[in-house]
Amino acid sequence: MDNLYIYLIMALLPISALMLMIQVNPYQALVIRGILGAIAVLSYIILGAADVALTEGLMGTMLGVALYIIAVRSSFVMRLGVIQEDKKNTEKDPNFDNIKNQIKQVINNFYLRLELVYYSEQELLKNSFNDKKIHGYILTSNQLDKKYLLNIRTKRLFDILQQGIKSEQLLIGYQMDIKENQDQYLEYVKNNAN
Repeated sequence: MDNLYIYLIMALLPISALMLMIQVNPYQALVIRGILGAIAVLSYIILGAADVALTEGLMGTMLGVALYIIAVRSSFVMRLGVIQEDKKNTEKDPNFDNIKNQIKQVINNFYLRLELVYYSEQELLKNSFNDKKIHGYILTSNQLDKKYLLNIRTKRLFDILQQGIKSEQLLIGYQMDIKENQDQYLEYVKNNAN
């Protein structure tokens, strides 16, 4: 009966590990990982391994959580390409701000951030899209009923955005290729985009 507190502390290890495994919010998972490390340190101290507890606390928990923070911050970003000349036109357009805010609102539910990446010409944008440096791009068009074309490379992001964004000014497509000829591209968008 004297060692009951030891058993209780040891029981916290698998419980906190299970909580960590079922957590869907990455930021809450980081907090639980820190708690798991603290419980492990406490367990080592109780069992008489102070040197192991110090190593676990400094290297295992602190370094692990710091690296997880960096990984979460860098990987939970949706990079959207915009052509530089469109930037000048879109900065004054309230419709673009509305679309951008809708995208942010929709992806925020999935703990993603929006990062706009500006390109000087369409060829650079196309290469970045094909090289998977950006998740999608948004173009302006005066030749379509809708003013903006949003093309997404990943199916999951496409499904999320298509369900979440309701704008009369935006046409959302999945893995459309920018054609060499802008007219062919617009015709392609009209025929293949949802």
